[in-house]
Parts: sequence; C-alpha cells; structure tokens
Amino acid sequence: METVEEPGWLTEEEQQAWFALAGVLSWLPDALDAQLQRDAGISHFEYSVMAMLSMSPGRTMRMSEVGALANGALPRLSRTVDRLEKRGWVTRRPDPQDGRSTLAVLTDAGWEKVVATAPGHVAEVRRAVFDPITKTQVRQLADIASRVRRVVHPDGCPPPLPAPATPED
Repeated sequence: METVEEPGWLTEEEQQAWFALAGVLSWLPDALDAQLQRDAGISHFEYSVMAMLSMSPGRTMRMSEVGALANGALPRLSRTVDRLEKRGWVTRRPDPQDGRSTLAVLTDAGWEKVVATAPGHVAEVRRAVFDPITKTQVRQLADIASRVRRVVHPDGCPPPLPAPATPED
C-alpha cells in the first residue's frame, strides 16, 4: 500500500501572506478594470493589448506575442482585437516575414486612445499599489514578483515588455 505524504502545510505567517496575496490577485484586477470602464469605456485587458502595441516598434506585434505578454489565450485575444478593430483602434495584417502569423497594429486613433487613457490608469495604479508602500517596498515587490514569476514561468514566459515608444514612433 502506498503512503501519502502530508503536504508542507503553511505556517500561520505564510497563510497570512498567502491570503493577502490572493486578495490582491482577486481585487486589484477588478479595481483597475472598474477605473478603465468608468473613465475610458474599455476593459483592462483591452487597454493592456493597446498599451503593449503602443510600446512596440511600429506599434506592431505578432498576435501570439501580444497574447503571451497579456497572458491571454489566442481566442480571447482574437475576440478582443475584433472589438478594438470595430472601434478603429487596432488593425490586423499578415506578417510579411511569416505568412502563418498575424500582426496586430495600433492605429493612430488607438494611439490617441492610449495617450488619453494612460494618465487615469497610471493614477489608479499609483493609488492602489505604489502610494501605500515605501520605495524600499517597491524594490522588494519587484524582486518578489520576479521570483514568483520565474517559478510560475520557468521558461521565461512571458517575454520582457518592450521599451516604451514615443509619440514620434
């Protein structure tokens, strides 16, 4: 008969930390989504897609890369890009370097939407995440999040974010 090993139960301190993190993982996306819906009429996922495109060279990325960065399955990403296309903010075109791939391109109207939406989004991120913590804790948060991400995605996925683009791009 096989023996089942007991799991390494969390200590009380670890439980408190886990519940705090689980709450952040549940509530922060809702808070960010609510602000963007209220102020810009878009979801957090839609904004994330457009923001990633805005930071890419030529405001263009392969759909698969956008999906990896936004942590969105391709069907969800495709439906989102459909909505963004209908609003004139994103277009799709075949990748000339790989005919099997599709490029997502942020339009000038999409760029204007990101530029108009970003200040309110950044203010909400600052209010919810950075204002309550110290500069030392910001560095600790970055270190902790990076360590956890490396365990969750040991293959290096998602890829690093692109460098921010400027309005002249």
